[in-house]
Amino acid sequence: MTRNMLANETSPYLLQHADNPVHWYPWGAEALADARASQKPILLSIGYAACHWCHVMAHESFEDPGTADVMNRLFVNIKVDREERPDLDAIYQAALSLMGEQGGWPLTMFCTPEGKPFWGGTYFPPRASFGRPGFPDLVAHIDKIYRTEQDKVALNTNGILGAIAEMAQPQSGDIPPPEMIRTIATALTEEIDRDHGGFGTAPKFPQCGFLKMMWAYGDANTCEAVMLTLNHMAQGGIYDHLGGGFARYSTDPAWLVPHFEKMLYDNAQFLELYGIAWRGSQNPLYAARVNETVDWLLREMTHPDGGFYSTLDADSEGVEGKFYVWSETELKDALGENFSFFAGAYDIRPGGNWDGHTILNRNADPVWKDDATETRLGELREELFKVRTPRMRPALDDKILTDWNGLMTAALVEVAMTFSRPDWLSAARNAYDFVISELVLHSHGSETELLHSWRNGDARHRATLDDYAALARAGLALHEATGDQTPLSHARNLVAYLDAHFMDQDGAYFFTDDRATDVIARTKSGFDNATPAGNGIIAEVLVRLFYLTGETSYRHRAEGVLRAFAGEIEQNAFGYGTLLMASGLLADAPQVTIIGAPDDTLTEVLRAAAYKSEIPMRIVMTLTPGAALPDNHPAYGKTQINGAATAYVCRGPVCSPPVQTSEALLLELSR
Repeated sequence: MTRNMLANETSPYLLQHADNPVHWYPWGAEALADARASQKPILLSIGYAACHWCHVMAHESFEDPGTADVMNRLFVNIKVDREERPDLDAIYQAALSLMGEQGGWPLTMFCTPEGKPFWGGTYFPPRASFGRPGFPDLVAHIDKIYRTEQDKVALNTNGILGAIAEMAQPQSGDIPPPEMIRTIATALTEEIDRDHGGFGTAPKFPQCGFLKMMWAYGDANTCEAVMLTLNHMAQGGIYDHLGGGFARYSTDPAWLVPHFEKMLYDNAQFLELYGIAWRGSQNPLYAARVNETVDWLLREMTHPDGGFYSTLDADSEGVEGKFYVWSETELKDALGENFSFFAGAYDIRPGGNWDGHTILNRNADPVWKDDATETRLGELREELFKVRTPRMRPALDDKILTDWNGLMTAALVEVAMTFSRPDWLSAARNAYDFVISELVLHSHGSETELLHSWRNGDARHRATLDDYAALARAGLALHEATGDQTPLSHARNLVAYLDAHFMDQDGAYFFTDDRATDVIARTKSGFDNATPAGNGIIAEVLVRLFYLTGETSYRHRAEGVLRAFAGEIEQNAFGYGTLLMASGLLADAPQVTIIGAPDDTLTEVLRAAAYKSEIPMRIVMTLTPGAALPDNHPAYGKTQINGAATAYVCRGPVCSPPVQTSEALLLELSR
C-alpha cells in the first residue's frame, strides 16, 4: 500500500509534509511509474518552505484526513520543492500561465500519468469561497473530467506542451546598442510611482535588476526616480529595521506590509543595487542598509563551513509576520522614556499601522537624518532587537543552493570591494569554496558538472542553467577582485559544460541540460523573474570572459545569446534588465588592466580603487609582470612603469596613460 514517501527527503519543505495523511511521493521515477501503472492522474503540488499560503493550504487540506482520503483514492500525489526543482516549477508555471491563470505558490497542477498538465491553479480553500471552489470538491470534479473527457484532456495537454515548446523559441533580432538601452531607461522613468517609488501598485516587487539597469543608463531624472524607490524600500516595512535584510515584496503600494519571508536571492540583488547606488550618491542610508544586511547574512544565513542558507519563513507560531510586528504596549515597555522619540520616527500609533499591530517603518520621511539622531535611533533599535530575540523565530530553510549562493557570492564580493571590507571578501570566498567542494559532481577534461542543492552532507538534483551561470559569475567576481586564477579556470570549465549540454541552435541556453530525463519539456527564457534570467547572467559571464581572456569565441557566444532575445526586448523591454546590462557591457566595457603581482600592495591599492568608481560595471584584470595579453587586447604591449604596479583604463581600442595611484585611476575612470 502506498504511503507518504517524504521522510527520507532533504528539503525542509518536503519534510514539513512528511506526516501528512496524503500519500505524497517526491518527484521521481517511482512516482511516475506508479501513475503509469495505476493510470491515475497526478496531483502535483509545488511550493517552498517559506511560503505562507503553502502553509495555509497544508493546514486546511493536506493535514485533513477526509481530504487526504479523496486525494489518495483518485490521484498519485507528488510534492515538489520549487527551490530544489526550479526546472519542474518553470514548466508547470508556464503551463498555468497558458491556462490563463496567474502563477504563484502553492502551485496546484493536475497532470496525466505521463506528467502532462491539463488543468491547474494555485491556492484553493477547503470550502468554496471568494469565487474559488473548495479543494475536495475540485479534486473530485477533476477526476471525473479526466475519466469521462479524455479527448478534451488530450487536446488540452497537447496544446499546452506545444505552446511551451514554442515559448522556448524566442524572437531574435539585432543586439540592443547603448543608445537604445539609454532610451529604455529614460522611458521607464515615467512608469515609476512618484509617491512611493517602484513599479505598479500592489503587490509591489523590488525589480532590482531593472532598477540597476536604469541607474546605469538613465539620465539624472531617472537616477532621482531610482533613488526615490531605494529610499522608500530602505525605510519601508519591507526592510527589517532591527535585524537587517529585506523581505520578498510588499503587499501594498507604499512598501509598508511585506510578505515577510526573507530570501537569499532577493538580498543578494538588494546588496548589489544599494552598493552601486551608494557609489554614485554617497547616501549614508544605502551604506547602512548594506552593512546591516551583510550582518544579517553572516549572523543568520551562513553555514559554519561557509555556504549560505536559502530562506527564512514568513510565519512563526503559525502566524505570518508575528516575529516582526509589535504592539504599542510592547514598544512602550521596551523603550520607556524614549518611546515618544522613537514612535515619531517609526510610525508607531494607537491601534497600529497593520491589522492592529505595528510594522516598523520610516516611510513618512524616508531620508537619513543627522548623525546624532541616527545614532540615537540605532541604539534604540539595538534595544528592541534584544527584546525581539527570545521570540519564537521563523523557520530556517537551511539547504544550500548553487545558483543562489552564486548570486550572493558575487554581490558580497562587489560590496566588499566597494566598502573596503576584507572580512566580507573572505566570507564570499568561503561560500564559493563550499559550493565548489560540495556541489561539483565531477570535472572531466575542460568541463565541470554541478549539482543544484545540498543539505546535511547530501547533494542532489541536476544543476540548471542558473546554477552554472551564477557560479561562473561568482568565480569571475572573485578573480577580478583578487587576481586569483583558480576561479577564472572554474568559470571557463562551467561555461564549457553549458556549451556542450545546454546551448540551443539559436545561441541561447535551455534551462535544463540534454541529459535530463524526468522533465516533459525544456524551457528557455531571457526574462528576469524573482531571480535574474540565467541567459542574462551567462551573457554577462561570456562578455567578461572575452575581455579577460581575449578569446573571440566568448564574444561570439555572448552575441548569440543577446541576438536570440533581442526581438523580444524590442517589443517589450520590461523584465530584460540583466540582458540589457550584458549588452551594454559588451558594447562599452570600461577595462582596468593592472600589471603587478596579485598580492603586491600597490596592485591591491589600484584594484581596490577600481571598485570605488561610480561606474556600475567594469572589467578588472590583474596581470603578473611579463604575462602576455592577447594581441587584440587594447592594453597589449603595455608595461609597468619604474618596476611598480601600473594600471591602464581602456575603452574600446583606446587606453589611458599609465597610472600608479588610486586618485589617478579614479580620475581616468571618471572621464
